[in-house]
Amino acid sequence: MAAPPNWSGLNATAYAGPIGPPGTLIDTVPLDPALSVRGASAAYRILYASIDQHDRPAVGTAAVFTPRTAAPQGGWPVIAWAHGTVGLGDDCTPSANARSPRDNEYLSHWLDQGYAVVAADYVGLGTPGLMSYLNARTTAHGIVDAVIAAHHMDVPLSPRWAVVGQSQGGGAAVATARWATEFSAGSGLDYRGVVATGTPAGVEALVGQAGPQMMVPPNLDPIANAYAAYIVAALREARPDLNLDSALTPAGRAAADRAESVCVHELAGALADMTVPGFFSGPLAGIPGYLEAVDQFMGIPDAGFDRPIFLGVGLQDRDVPPDLTLRFHDRLLANGQPVVLKVYPDDDHSSTVLASMADSTPFLAARFAG
Repeated sequence: MAAPPNWSGLNATAYAGPIGPPGTLIDTVPLDPALSVRGASAAYRILYASIDQHDRPAVGTAAVFTPRTAAPQGGWPVIAWAHGTVGLGDDCTPSANARSPRDNEYLSHWLDQGYAVVAADYVGLGTPGLMSYLNARTTAHGIVDAVIAAHHMDVPLSPRWAVVGQSQGGGAAVATARWATEFSAGSGLDYRGVVATGTPAGVEALVGQAGPQMMVPPNLDPIANAYAAYIVAALREARPDLNLDSALTPAGRAAADRAESVCVHELAGALADMTVPGFFSGPLAGIPGYLEAVDQFMGIPDAGFDRPIFLGVGLQDRDVPPDLTLRFHDRLLANGQPVVLKVYPDDDHSSTVLASMADSTPFLAARFAG
């Protein structure tokens, strides 16, 4: 059984106090040392204001880590970390749980390079409401607002910042990159670029085909059942007008219900005997407005970027089909966007994160050099 979440003395699961404009810092506490990472000198847990998937005022939490090196003149440059899939339930909140060995190593690497790290949990994880899984615009707003809020702490942070993400967070990072300048307008922040690995760009095309006869990409990891349950649960909550339950099998409805509270590895185990087509009793595209809703909910733009993009893809990835990243890269290029693609032939969904550091580290260093 997983350990209960450790809120470090800041439990915001039922927060009902004042919120303020997006980016407002509401509270900050020291993060329990057991939840910090190797490369951090100090670590904090913060509560801040944002907006949710219904465009309502909402709160989010984040961890803030500072490097062991002294802050340079002007403060430490900042990396916003966008985490991968953990689940939708409050018990899954990253800042209330120990980081995985991979993420500990990865975040410590950036701290060792002299960056402070702001690691948003995403609105609804550890705060009221349901986290809106793969909701591009809402998640981007939450990440930007976390960075703004961190700059109101009594910590020397530079206005220069970039965003780095993996898997769900790869999509969130690229979405953040698209709207970073717009969402941070007036804050004084200086957005520089993005690094994304395992990026589920274009997944809305797969979700648009959802139904009992849908074609599932070959060689998908069984964790895809959990991903499907999270997508259905989040879309169902964000757009109740679609009545997605009308096109779900009893097993599909039960899976989506469980997805609202069960963390990813437990959910993947519970759904191991399902198939993604088995979620559906009929094609969701037959629901009026469904395709437009999916595009609006999880579509990641392929134009309008004002800073460079780094995409890393492992060709052995069985969680997010590599073709999604490769096709997204091609669309970005066709639209004249500033994108760099690095391919790792022998790496899978997880190992690409650390493998990409050899390329993404100088990429980001160059972005901050100007």
